Formats: sequence, C-alpha cells, structure tokens
Amino acid sequence: MSEASKVQDAYGAEQIQVLEGLEPVRKRPGMYIGTTGPRGLHHLVYEVVDNAVDEALAGHCTEITVVLGEDGSAFVSDNGRGIPTDVHPRTGKSALETVMTVLHAGGKFGSGGYKVSGGLHGVGISVVNALSEWVQVTVRRQGQVHRQRFERGAAIGSLASEPQPAEENGVTGTSVCFKPDHQIFTVGIEFDYSTLSARLRELAYLNGGVRIVFRDEREAARNKEGEPREDLYFFEGGIKEYVAYMNAEKDPLHPEIIYVNAEKDGVTVEAALQWCVDAYSDSILGFANNIRTVDGGTHIEGLKTVLTRTLNTFAKKRGKRKDADSNLAGENIREGLTAVLSVKVPEPEFEGQTKTKLGNTEVRGIVDNLVGESLSQYLEFNPGVIDMILEKAIQAFNAAEAARRARELVRRKSVLESSTLPGKLADCSTRDPSESEIYIVEGDSAGGSAKQGRDRRFQAILPLRGKILNIEKTDDAKIYKNNEIQTLITALGLGIKGEDFDLKKLRYHRVVIMTDADVDGAHIRTLILTFFYRYQKELVEGGYIYIACPPLYKVERGKNHTYCYNEQQLQKTLAGFGEKANYNIQRFKGLGEMMPKQLWETTMDPSTRMMKRVEVQDALEADRIFTILMGDKVAPRREFIETHSADLDMASLDI
Repeated sequence: MSEASKVQDAYGAEQIQVLEGLEPVRKRPGMYIGTTGPRGLHHLVYEVVDNAVDEALAGHCTEITVVLGEDGSAFVSDNGRGIPTDVHPRTGKSALETVMTVLHAGGKFGSGGYKVSGGLHGVGISVVNALSEWVQVTVRRQGQVHRQRFERGAAIGSLASEPQPAEENGVTGTSVCFKPDHQIFTVGIEFDYSTLSARLRELAYLNGGVRIVFRDEREAARNKEGEPREDLYFFEGGIKEYVAYMNAEKDPLHPEIIYVNAEKDGVTVEAALQWCVDAYSDSILGFANNIRTVDGGTHIEGLKTVLTRTLNTFAKKRGKRKDADSNLAGENIREGLTAVLSVKVPEPEFEGQTKTKLGNTEVRGIVDNLVGESLSQYLEFNPGVIDMILEKAIQAFNAAEAARRARELVRRKSVLESSTLPGKLADCSTRDPSESEIYIVEGDSAGGSAKQGRDRRFQAILPLRGKILNIEKTDDAKIYKNNEIQTLITALGLGIKGEDFDLKKLRYHRVVIMTDADVDGAHIRTLILTFFYRYQKELVEGGYIYIACPPLYKVERGKNHTYCYNEQQLQKTLAGFGEKANYNIQRFKGLGEMMPKQLWETTMDPSTRMMKRVEVQDALEADRIFTILMGDKVAPRREFIETHSADLDMASLDI
C-alpha cells in the first residue's frame, strides 16, 4: 500500500480539527475582514468606531476620538454608556471579557441594547481582539474604572476595577487601544490617514451633532518636533451639509437643499436632495445604519421610484407634459441630482458580511411613502423649484430622444455577433469575459505595437483617436453621437447610461487604460476615467478598471538591459553601476516607440507586468475631484492645481 493510501485510510475523528474561541479568526482572517491587506487592516478601526457610533445612534454618545499612535496602534474612545462589566450568566465571565473573546456575542441581536446598529453579526470587537498583538480596554461606568488587557485574543488576567477619580465624576464611556498583529498583516501594516479620515468624515455627516476628533501622532513623534495632526469632523446640519459639500464646485439649480426626515414602522428615513445646472449625471449615495451600500438595495430603489412618480405627477399638474405625452424616464429626472439617502433599520438584512446591498423588502415601500409625502409637500409650496427641476428633466428627455437612434446602435445584441463590434477593435479569441482583457490605447501607432505584442487568446486591443469627449460637461445627445464614445460602449458591451449595470453584457472583466507617460497621455487617461465613472460607475466600483504601467526608460549595459518605471528607479539603477558612464539610456516618449516584444514583456505579460486597479475608497471625494478637474468652473481647478503642485515631481513631467 502506498504512503498516500495509508494517510487516506488513517482519516478518522482525530483528523477533524475543532477550533475554539477566536482560533477560527486567526486561522481564516479573510472570512471575517475580507482581506489581510490594507483594506482589512483599516476594517479593524471601522469595527471599533462603529461600536461607538452605535452608541450615538442609541442616543448615548456625543463625542468619539480616534488616535493613531507612534507604535502602530490605534486608539478609539467614546463617551457612551460603557461596555457592561457585570458577570455574564452563561459564560461566567464579565460581559466585557465575553464580548472580547466570544464570537457572535454582542448587544445587537435582540431589541434590548440597541434599537438600530451597523454591527449585526456580533463579530466586530472580538475579531479585532483576535487579530491584534494586544488590546487594552478601559471602561468608565457607574463610578468605576475597569481595565483589561488581551494578547492575540486571550485575556491576560482578570478584569481590574477601581473607583473613578473625583475629576472624572459622571464620566462614562469605552476606550479601546489595539495594535494589529504583524503575524496576520504582513503587508501594508501602516494605517493610512486619508483612508480613515474619509470614513470618519462620512460618519460625522451621517450623524449630525456627533463630534469626531481624529489625531495622528506618528509624524510628530518620528520627527520629534511639531504638533500631532488633528482634524475635527462635526456637522450639525448632517447630510444636508454633506450634499452642500458635494455640490460646492457646481451651480445648484435651487439654493435650498430639499430635506426629508421621517419615521415609519421603526424605520427612520433621512434624505437630502439638490439638482445642479451643470451636471449631466446623478450622484446618489445610499447608507443603511451608517454603512455605505455601494451596491444599492431596496432603499435606493424606493427613492428612484418615488422621484420618477412624483415628478411626472407634477409635470402633468404644472402643464409641462400633456396626458398624451410619454412619461419622463427616471434617468431624465435624476440628471444633475446629488442625493444622500440614509436609512436606520432595526433588523437590517444585508447581502453578506461586506454589507454592500440592503435587502429589506419593506424598506422600499417606506422610503417611497415617506419621501413622496415630504417631497410633494415641499414642491407644492415651492412651485419655482419644481418648474426648474422639470425644465432640466424635459431637456434631458428631449436630448435622449434626439440621441435614441444613436443609442440603439450601441446596444450590443450578442457577444457572438462580431459584426456589431467596431472595426478598429482587435478582439481576443476567447469568449469568456472572466478570462478576457481589453487594452484601450491612444492612436494607431501604439495600437499597432500592442496588437503585435499581445496574446491574442485573451487580450483585445482598442485604439482610440485623440481625446474623447469630456463627459462631465456633455449631454446624452452628444455622448451617443460621438464616434469614440460609441466605439467604447460597443466594444465593452456597456449598457445605456442610467440603466442598471448588467455584468452579463460586459465583454471583458479587465479593462486596461494604456496611455503614453506624458501630459497628453495623463489627460487622455483622465478623460477615459471620467467617462467610466460618470457613465457606468459600477465598472469602477466593481474593480474592472485598470491602468497599465509602461516603463519610462530602458537602460542597456553590454548584453544586459533593465527597464525603469520612474525617475527614482533610474537613478538607483545608474548608482549601481558606480563611477563607470558605459551604459545607454533609452527614454520612451510614447508607447508607439516600443517594439511589440518590449511592450509585451514590460507592460502586457501577466507574469511580469505591473498594473494599478482603480478603486474608489471615498465616493464623496471622488465625485468632488471629478467635478473640480473636469467641470466648467476654472477657479476651483486652478486652486486645486496650485495647492497640489507641491506634491508633484515637476522635474519629471514631460511637457
């Protein structure tokens, strides 16, 4: 009998592993935080902060402090009620130790501790504990200060308690300080300030009146000088201020932001809406119990439905549309709309632990009912506002009708009907979108090198002529009449702007923007990114968009050569040669200058290439930056460039 057979025959009860306590989390961390990369690392902070925010939702917390320590730790404190510290009847340990060391232990399953909550699985704080080198918890509650330390998920000693000092009389709350475990997070173990600040600012907007203090002590400690960086996020106006901030660089159609705040059957609905003159797409941010629902859900469906129905009703009532006229479509009505919708649901149903889509069917009707009632009342008393909104919607409707024939041309009938695909597309042979990737390149010269250098089995090439339309300030009629835009839409199998994204129609699951490493190339790349973000944002949010990273230099020395992707890499390579100038440097000014073989081995070969995946960490900031850089207003763009020019290596710009 072979050794393998003996091992298989030995398979019995003793081979069945039973992971106890927090062992499953340390064994399979990805199941609980998605990834052990930077995103999972920041998720630890979010889990602790969400507990503090849940206290605010329950009406017991007004201030949250987040501090990044010089030792790589994160500290989160709140002035809520404090985690209970009395003995838990089932575990025989303190409630604090129970929630820190037992999965699915928390106060958010029943209706007693919290009416609404973002953390509903009860794995948050215990997962943070499991994936940290150490955690120190301090609870101020009922005149006592309670402290306990944990290391890699295990309690170190029992709960220590002492009376609160006189100066802390009446102070309550929870403080959690933790250091992520380097055994778990082996890459990207440093917290990113901008990533965390985006989420904290978002939470402050969603919870008007809650102060969030964010302090970073790392830089000051490293330099041993200066004060720690500190920001305060406090917005009494809540999501109304959120919309105002999003529209700061736009021209509002109506100055007053339409605001809805109502409750029905235990569900609270808060919405802020404002239409803008100079916008041709909508920006709708949805949240459920403070969680950004990037994949939408029933609350967003309810909002879209009620907007379409209400404005069509007013269009007939105000004489803007006749009974015989067809209704305005939802995308016509939402053109130029900026909206934030936040719902608080007692028993939320999310799709998966990532919680990106709300599934509660009852919420659709509640949002429809409450928003419809408040919106109708507001518009009845503000006829000038509804007339302006309807006028913009009707213009959008007319533009869409004028472009209808062009739209029909770009509808992709079938993946197999290659006759509908643009002639300049060099398609790949595989018909499996999950295996396919398309390179969008500028011009026929780069397109020629890419077509010759590619792997025809799974790589398609689409050359575009010149700079495509700036979709940020273009209406539908111009979009669908533009040849390069039509080519993009048809080649990728995209749907129609405003329609729900259909993954089945997407012909390639990796869409790679490959432009020259100069100013023109950067501009073309920005225009293409603007198109994807504004035309079908789901492509970006789904992680389907990539940016190719071709080298800037080829350094030859004898029979050997090295490719350098930036100026720093070049200098490092040259420094390695010592004092000898026996080398040759080739600067690639454009992709067309590269031989097909060079382009393949540096930029297109999956085994050696480097690509950047385009992600949206902060939807608000992305929306604002696109408006600043690609919108009509010159002053904000000039201010942005002047402010950030110091961050650029101006010497390396190829102007």
